[in-house]
Amino acid sequence: MLPTPDTSHVAYERIYEPAEDSFLLLDTLSSSSETTFLQNRFGDGYVPLVVEIGPGSGVVIAFVNAQAQVLFGSRNVLTTAIDVNGYACKATSETARIAASENATTHGRYLGAFQGDLVTPLKDRLVDVLIFNPPYVPTPELPKQPGQTDISQLDTKPTFGDDSYMLSLSYAGGKDGMETTNKLINSLPQVLSSRGCAYILLCAQNKPEEVKQRIRAFGEGWNVETVGSSGKKAGWERLQIIRIWVG
Repeated sequence: MLPTPDTSHVAYERIYEPAEDSFLLLDTLSSSSETTFLQNRFGDGYVPLVVEIGPGSGVVIAFVNAQAQVLFGSRNVLTTAIDVNGYACKATSETARIAASENATTHGRYLGAFQGDLVTPLKDRLVDVLIFNPPYVPTPELPKQPGQTDISQLDTKPTFGDDSYMLSLSYAGGKDGMETTNKLINSLPQVLSSRGCAYILLCAQNKPEEVKQRIRAFGEGWNVETVGSSGKKAGWERLQIIRIWVG
């Protein structure tokens, strides 16, 4: 079993703590079926760019970067992350740094974490692997998006209200828990490269079968399938990872 990156430095009062969804992503990405898919997809000396949207503590993108050789069959992998929470950006970079130092012979090249709303900082058709553990809990409304923060000047002692607000960004998904996820999915034709694929986490309340039908309706060549699951409860998969790809 590959080691889980250390996140003991993360301030969980304002950043999402790794939980079942995070670990399901790690297990899925390192499964034999997905490492085979990734290595076949990005072999022949190709250097993929892996982007995690909403990394929180950074445990997932740090894992991907630290285990690049294992997942992709090569260390020539570029990784980065984007989060609306400036504290999460700072924590992610530290998580990635520690994980890389502990996996010196297998890590790729981490480019840093950037504050932004979903894929807005990205150029078109640039992303080869997109990873998204979204705010998927159904809520009456979405929290207001934060303004841009100078990460180097972050206050180390925000108020309780600040902490609660920052955490809400990580779980509040609006109607059906899908408002943010729908925005991300709709951007995939613009964001993914010609070899691109995306791994997105859904819960049962997100109506995953409807989500998959909508993705297939993008047009010829668009594919989606469930590649990871946390198991079933009352006949429903509690959490699942879907892989979306073209070709």
